[in-house]
Amino acid sequence: MINVSKSYRALSWLVVLLAFGVITKGAYVRLSDAGLGCPDWPGCYGHLLVPQSPEAVTNPAHLAARPLEQGKAWLEMIHRYLASVLGLLILALAALAWRRRSVPGQPLFAPTLLVPLVCLQGALGMWTVTLLLKPLVVTAHLLGGMATFALLSWNLCAASAPNAKPLNETLKPLSLLALAVVAVQIFLGGWTSTNYAALACTDFPTCQGSFWPRMSFAEAFTLWRGLGVNYEFGVLDTPARTAIHYTHRLWAVVVAIVVTVTALRAWASGHRSGRRVGSCILALLALQIALGVTNVLQGLPLPVAVMHNGVAALLLGSLVTLLYFATRAPRAQG
Repeated sequence: MINVSKSYRALSWLVVLLAFGVITKGAYVRLSDAGLGCPDWPGCYGHLLVPQSPEAVTNPAHLAARPLEQGKAWLEMIHRYLASVLGLLILALAALAWRRRSVPGQPLFAPTLLVPLVCLQGALGMWTVTLLLKPLVVTAHLLGGMATFALLSWNLCAASAPNAKPLNETLKPLSLLALAVVAVQIFLGGWTSTNYAALACTDFPTCQGSFWPRMSFAEAFTLWRGLGVNYEFGVLDTPARTAIHYTHRLWAVVVAIVVTVTALRAWASGHRSGRRVGSCILALLALQIALGVTNVLQGLPLPVAVMHNGVAALLLGSLVTLLYFATRAPRAQG
C-alpha cells in the first residue's frame, strides 16, 4: 500500500486548479486583444501595478510604443500575477516531492520536469510581449501552458490514486495516440487564434459557401517571419487565414474519431475508473465540438471562445488521466 502525504495531495489539487485558471485567464487576455496591454515585461509601463494615468508613466518610450489602456493593462497584469503564483507553487511542489523522495510511491518525475517547464513558460511570456505577439511564440506559450496542465494532471493522479487498479494494457497505445492527435489540434487551435483566423469561415459545415474554399497553405504555415513586426490583429491575407481555419476544422474530424474510439474502449474495459474517465472524455469531446461550431456561427463570442480553450485543457487532462490508469503496473493493486 502506497501512501502520499495529505499536504502533497492538497498542494497537487491547488496547483492543478490554479493552472486551469491561468490557462483560461490567458485565453481571455488573448481573445480580448490585451496581450500587449503592457508594452514591457515583467512590469507594466515600468511599474509593478498598472499606472493610474498616462502622467504616472515615467518612461515616455512606453507610451510611444503603446497608449495606456487601463482595462487591457489590468487584464494582462492579473494574468502575470496568477502565473507568477503558479510558478512559485510549482517550485514548492517540486521541493516537497524531493524532500519526500525516499518515501515509496512519492511522485517525483512530474514535479521535477515541471521546474524547467515553468521557467521556459516565463521566458515565453516575456517574448510574447517583446516580440509583439509573434504567432509562433504565442502558440508555444499556449502549448507550454497545456503541457504544464498535463503534467500537473499526471501528478494529481499519482498523488490521489497511487494504489489504483490498472486498466487493460491495450489502452496504453490508444491513449497515447489520442493524446498526440489532441496535442496537434491544440497547436492548430493556437495557430488559428494567434493568426486571427477564427473568423475566416463564418458558416458551417461549409467555409465561405464551399467545401474547399480558396486557400494558401504555404503562406498559412510559415512558422517564422521577420522580427520587429507587430502581429496584433494578424498580418496574413484571407486565403492564408482560411487555410489555417480549415486545417483546424478538418483535424477536428480526426480528433473526434480517435478520441471517441479511445473513450469507448475505456468505457468497455469493465474498470470503474475507466468507465468514469471514458464518460468524461466523451462528454468533453461533445461539448468541445458544440463550442467550436458556436464560435463559427455566432462570430466568436468571448465567453464561448474562452470556454473552448478551457475545455481543450480538461480534455487533455482527462486523456492524461486515462493514460495514467493504462500504465499502472499490476503490483500497484496493493
